[in-house]
Amino acid sequence: MGSEQMEMRKRQMSAAQETSDSLPGQHGVGNRGSNACCFCWCCCCSCSCFTVRNQEDRPRGASHELRREDFPTCEESPTPTLEEVNTWAQSFDKLMLTPAGRNAFREFLRTEFSEENMLFWMACEELKKEANKNIIEEKARIIYEEYVSILSPKEVSLDSRVREVINRNMVEPSQHIFDDAQLQIYTLMHRDSYPRFMNSTVYKDLLQSLSEKSVEA
Repeated sequence: MGSEQMEMRKRQMSAAQETSDSLPGQHGVGNRGSNACCFCWCCCCSCSCFTVRNQEDRPRGASHELRREDFPTCEESPTPTLEEVNTWAQSFDKLMLTPAGRNAFREFLRTEFSEENMLFWMACEELKKEANKNIIEEKARIIYEEYVSILSPKEVSLDSRVREVINRNMVEPSQHIFDDAQLQIYTLMHRDSYPRFMNSTVYKDLLQSLSEKSVEA
């Protein structure tokens, strides 16, 4: 299992580098649109120094409470229709538009040890909905520690330029501090994971199940 995770991480890092090379210098990302499980309807020194410094400067209890309550790890959604699942094959954007699509894709990412990519993307979407400055700062800190810090086991693959911009902006973060990083991870999932998802048993089994139910009806 350890060797599989290492191999998957190497492949993700390689894909992330290709993605960062093809992205423009500065971009934002638009609003494209678990309790029991996903299917509810069923690197630089400044990174680590910044994280350690902020961990020492503030109480931990509030952060953990905010993390549990404000960053849901699953989206509730009705069982998708056969038509909806078929549209997922048309484009990655259509897959990511609905909670059911994101849940199914996240279930697949878990099998590839890259679920943190979807969790990071979802956390960024939640952050962009916030208006309260204090909550924005706390949520940004949590996202940084969970997915950007080189000390985190759930660190996502970002290029050095994006990390440096985030590090500078963490002094006074806004709702859009992770926009470049979110776009980079979105593009990585699109190019690297989405094609394999379309050929995975997660997608094919769901499609077959809904097709059989449609015939029975």
